[in-house]
Amino acid sequence: MAGAVWALAACSVLPDKPTRPTLFDLGAMPSAGPAPAAPKAANLSPLAMSAIEAHGPLEGSNAMLYRLAYANDQQLRPYAESRWAMAPALLVDQRLRNLLSQNRPVVSEAEGQAQLNNAGALPRGLRVELLEFGQVFSAPAASSAVVRLRATVVALSPDGEKLLAQRQFSVQRDAPSADAPGGVRALAAATDALALEMDQWLGALN
Repeated sequence: MAGAVWALAACSVLPDKPTRPTLFDLGAMPSAGPAPAAPKAANLSPLAMSAIEAHGPLEGSNAMLYRLAYANDQQLRPYAESRWAMAPALLVDQRLRNLLSQNRPVVSEAEGQAQLNNAGALPRGLRVELLEFGQVFSAPAASSAVVRLRATVVALSPDGEKLLAQRQFSVQRDAPSADAPGGVRALAAATDALALEMDQWLGALN
């Protein structure tokens, strides 16, 4: 009997089984909509897009980050029970390729190099750096999503590369709720808006 009582007492002090964090992505890809005054895909130069790069806290981490601007704007904090299904750079990469390919051929860096070696239609190179991807709280009950990146376009040729254009993009969207799910919805909206803005910029470069 004493042994049974001891076993029950030991069980009562065991820590609870750790709960797995909730995983999020950016949701379903936006469907192709009308592109007003946009050139036809056949008239746009193909893009050889490199994998999006990220540095610092965004590099290779699935953490869902936020800032408390009203307390300490310099401190990045991760949600304890919510994480991205994959690194933010990969999520943005998927979203961006999907939208840009609606108006022009988008190939990988290796495919672009193959076209270069075969002296086919030479694509332009697109390199993207993800600079910021997170939720910012201006007050305990108010937050917004911020997505910021740098895009560089180069002309590819057998003789090397030539810089054509570079631009930094930044989009902010209010979150519908001051929590992780609200931040996810706002980040998806900001990413899609930024992709459309980049698409228009690239079309003007053609």
